[in-house]
Amino acid sequence: MIGKLLGNRYEILEQLGGGGMAIVYKGRDTVLNRLVTIKVLRPEFTSDDDFVHRFRREAQAIASLSHPNIVSIYDVGRVDAVDYLVMEYVEGDNLKNLIRSQGVLPADQAVQIARQVGDALEHAHENNIVHRDVKPQNILITSGGRAKLTDFGIARGATAATLTQTDTIVGSVHYLSPEQAQGETAGPQSDIYSLGIVLYEMVTGRLPFQGDTPISVAIKHIQDEPVPPSSLNPSINFRLEKIIARAMAKKPSDRYETIGQMARELGEISASSFAESNRAGPDDEFATRVIPTVRRVAAGDAQPAIKDPKLKKTRPAWIWMVLLVLALLGAGAGIFQFYFNVDEITIPSVVGLTREEAQSVLKEKGFKNVQVSWNNHPTVPSNRVISQEPSPDEKVKVNRIITINVSQGVDHKTVPKVTGLPLSNAIAAINQSELNVFDTVKEKYSNDYPKGVVMEQDPNAGVSLAKGAPVTLTVSKGPMPQQVPDLTGKTVEQARAELEKVKLKLDENINRAASTDFISGQVITQSPAKGTEVQEGSTVQVTVSDGPGPSRSTARVEAKMPDDNEEHELSIVVTDARGTNEAYKSTHRSKQLVVREIPYYGKALIQVYIDKKLISEKNFQ
Repeated sequence: MIGKLLGNRYEILEQLGGGGMAIVYKGRDTVLNRLVTIKVLRPEFTSDDDFVHRFRREAQAIASLSHPNIVSIYDVGRVDAVDYLVMEYVEGDNLKNLIRSQGVLPADQAVQIARQVGDALEHAHENNIVHRDVKPQNILITSGGRAKLTDFGIARGATAATLTQTDTIVGSVHYLSPEQAQGETAGPQSDIYSLGIVLYEMVTGRLPFQGDTPISVAIKHIQDEPVPPSSLNPSINFRLEKIIARAMAKKPSDRYETIGQMARELGEISASSFAESNRAGPDDEFATRVIPTVRRVAAGDAQPAIKDPKLKKTRPAWIWMVLLVLALLGAGAGIFQFYFNVDEITIPSVVGLTREEAQSVLKEKGFKNVQVSWNNHPTVPSNRVISQEPSPDEKVKVNRIITINVSQGVDHKTVPKVTGLPLSNAIAAINQSELNVFDTVKEKYSNDYPKGVVMEQDPNAGVSLAKGAPVTLTVSKGPMPQQVPDLTGKTVEQARAELEKVKLKLDENINRAASTDFISGQVITQSPAKGTEVQEGSTVQVTVSDGPGPSRSTARVEAKMPDDNEEHELSIVVTDARGTNEAYKSTHRSKQLVVREIPYYGKALIQVYIDKKLISEKNFQ
């Protein structure tokens, strides 16, 4: 697909990624000269009316929306059985990659992203559109930090029964609402639940529910309660944790009534509120709740105290101030104890250990917050640690979250069949299979494959390779070229026969010209010249002599037979304008001197053979 022009307007520049149903490319609008994102339905689904309908439904869904936090759609079309959407190109990356690179996002950044996505979903819900597949992979973060929601409509039909069909749907199961996991219709509350999980992942660096299979994860959505975010990241704001818990309620009725309500609560959490009411950890949970209560009591009693002198004498306001100060000091001491009065330990290296060994080593050192992320790796064996964060030998506090990246082993991909495809199509097919084309593409002559078509691939189709492994391609150079033979001095029929031997043709439009060097009927010149490489089936044009040709001359040739009392065979060969001919041949007795007059035309080479051995030769002008 690379380099293809869709709709005589959209040029495909490079592949950005792909899912179970579609492949996403970076493209250029040649009319408006701007970058665009082009989503192309995978070829295997173009004949499936249901998939095509879902694909076009996404275009209809986004086309009815206009919001700064939703990726805009520009065009939709179908060319040569290729269905495509043209959308706004977002310079940046998706939220999933941001979480992978940063681990835990700062709370204010996570709230800002979730609020913007909430605003986008509120606009969609107001237009009777439910996203149904809210996840970090579908949230793009621009270079300026703006969140943009994308991929409307593609995963609308996902249910528990289809969880294992594609990688895209398998990935979505971690963000699936309980009602979706049970096969029920997803409504606006499902998007609220999914956004709650995304927010959970941003502030903790991990998913609330994980399992060995998609079904096991779906069951956890229905039955299990997640680990409180504050137990994984003690700095999480108490109000933020309440928002996450309400969004992730099992029953849709226990969640927010609207996504807008959730977005507004997120908007109320400012940077100052994080600094004011951060939790100090499980032991300090009660203290953070007490401080507002003390304030409410003070505010509630202050006004009656002013109105009632007796009450003012018995409950002076300064007592409440003292209590408030003491509570703040207690909370501050707890925070200091948890965050600052904590031992620092040099983190050991666990790279190369098994997951169990790594967790054991870290826990023995005193680290209790150990998170595990899983990724495929081409060389690190399964269940071995690929990397760790923080790095080995770095001094960190024991309450620091330690993340170990554990290998899932090699991610295998199946080599597609690309023989018989043009090179550009073959490269695209291999890239879509998440494999690479070997840097050097071989070339060979072939009578079976046209020029530019892949004639060989290594490995063959169907072989399983590690993701990103190279595939070597051999491309046809077309039929092997032939060298034009020397036709000079040959008759037309002789020239035709010589050309047919090398699968070339004689141009029937024969030129003629007078010549004193070549006998009438002989080839004087040819085009292409002798030795020129041409493709099989090419035509060669000749110019033939019209006479008068060279004049006739004679040469005196002498030859003496050996003195051995034997008879010997004498042969005289002439090479002149007529070609090569044997002018004389006979048997003679021992010691006999033979003299002959030999005719020739133009320049000549005359050779004398006795018993088929060359005895002498001479050139004549």
